[in-house]
Amino acid sequence: MLALLAMPAVAQEGHPLKGSWLGTWAGNKTHGNDVLLVMTWDGKNVTGDINPGTDNIKIKTATLNPEGWLVHIEADAKDKSGQAIAYTIDGKIENLPLANRIVSGTWKDNRGGTGAFRIGRQ
Repeated sequence: MLALLAMPAVAQEGHPLKGSWLGTWAGNKTHGNDVLLVMTWDGKNVTGDINPGTDNIKIKTATLNPEGWLVHIEADAKDKSGQAIAYTIDGKIENLPLANRIVSGTWKDNRGGTGAFRIGRQ
């Protein structure tokens, strides 16, 4: 009976990207190696923020291709001097059935920055 009670909670979880994600984007000289993403799902779009707080970066576009569970995120930020930085993150969801799933892949920016990207849902 306990298993039956747990099933609805999992089924009501929502979109696979929804939630708080903590991890790293290695080599990011502007925003540091640690990264936090908070994403929501409004029934049509994934929205949210990268590093909410003083380094807040609004997610411009986030897509999930269920064929291969491929994630694509685009976001625009500014550096300390006010210059624009466009970020692109591409990854794949690993361990999809688990609540603590992972997205791993790469990030890049329009200034030639690039590195490994790995976040886990908290």
